Order: sequence, then structure tokens, then C-alpha cells
Amino acid sequence: MIRSTESKKYNCLLYNEELIAYAEALEWQRSLFEDRRQNPHLDDVLILLEHPSVYTLGQGASLEFLKFNLDEVSHQVHRVERGGEVTYHCPGQLVGYPILNLQRYRQDLHWYLRQLEEILIRVLAVYGLRGERFPPFTGVWLEGRKIAAIGIKVSRWITMHGFALNVCPDMTGFQQIVPCGITDKAVSSLAEWIPGITCQEVRSHVSNCFAEVFGVEFIDAQRE
Repeated sequence: MIRSTESKKYNCLLYNEELIAYAEALEWQRSLFEDRRQNPHLDDVLILLEHPSVYTLGQGASLEFLKFNLDEVSHQVHRVERGGEVTYHCPGQLVGYPILNLQRYRQDLHWYLRQLEEILIRVLAVYGLRGERFPPFTGVWLEGRKIAAIGIKVSRWITMHGFALNVCPDMTGFQQIVPCGITDKAVSSLAEWIPGITCQEVRSHVSNCFAEVFGVEFIDAQRE
């Protein structure tokens, strides 16, 4: 279900950030999330950014999907409060953190996950590519290879965490994990289909498709 364009458009603060360390972005996210749990009348937020190389595990993620010893890995590893298994972030991967009050849209977590997938499918369609879902998994695939991962947390119908779209990253970091715990499907990036593509050009497509799917009006914002 996509919200009607005739529905009331809610304001959404759009933060277009560059490269931010995962721990720093997580602290910022948690602050915005908690503010909105305490005051649900605050405007929604979408943060778009990239991270230096980092592995993250969902709150219930299994360590069996790591192919390295935690004591020996050179990259940072964080276990966080989102759902899902292990994933990898690095420059060239566009990460989106929506902090939305789902009481304004629909109080349904499955619906919300499908909306995030729909945004990314629409972004791929801009380039003439056909993104697909593979139930029961969450995410978006392109020609059988996973191109985008999704992991969320929701409390009092306020969301945090979000999606990661592989645009043009160095994919070698994914070789050290079983991404999202899925053993029979490879991961890939848009650069395989569109050489020379950059996160900078994809950002506007992501924000435009996000606005279409959720029916929001963006307000450009700057981090304090």
C-alpha cells in the first residue's frame, strides 16, 4: 500500500551527510529517535550518509555468520538494536536512516518494511533496472543478487535504523561474512550494471522516491 498523493503531506527533515563514523551516527540517531518517542509531534527525519568500513549485527544476530575472529578483525564491529543478521557498511554504500512516526502513516511493521523496499525498487527503475523482493527475506535483489539490505527498530511506532543500498562500494568486505545470514544468494552493487555510478547522484533519486512513497514534504536540514 502506497499513501495517496492526495493525503496530507507531513514535513520530513532531510539530512544529506557525507562520511560519518558508525558510532557517531548511531548516537545521533538514538538522540533523534528518543526525542520523537518523548514528543511524537516532532517532524519526521531522513538521514542519508555513508560509513567508513564497519560490520554490524542485529540484536539477535548469530556469530556463526562471521567468517573471522572478533578479536582479530581490523574493522569495527557493533551489535545494535535493529533486527536482522550481520551486514557490512563502507564508502560507496548509501545508507538511509528514516526516523518516522508510523502513527502518521500505518501502524504495521510489515507494511513499513515493504515501503522501504518499494523506495529502492523505484530507485532502480530510474536506471531501467528491475528490483525484486524474495519473500520471506527482507531487502531488494537485482538479477538474483542482493543489492540492498534493510534492518529496523520500532518503539512506540517511532522508527530508527533503515536501509543500505550498494552503489559503488569495495565489495571485498562482504567476503568476511554471510550477509544477512543468507547463504544461497550473492551480494552485488549498482556499479556492476552502471559503471561510474556514484552515491552523490543516487541520493536525489532516493530522496525523491522516499517522498513519493511516504507522501512527505522535505525540509533541508543541517546537523547542529
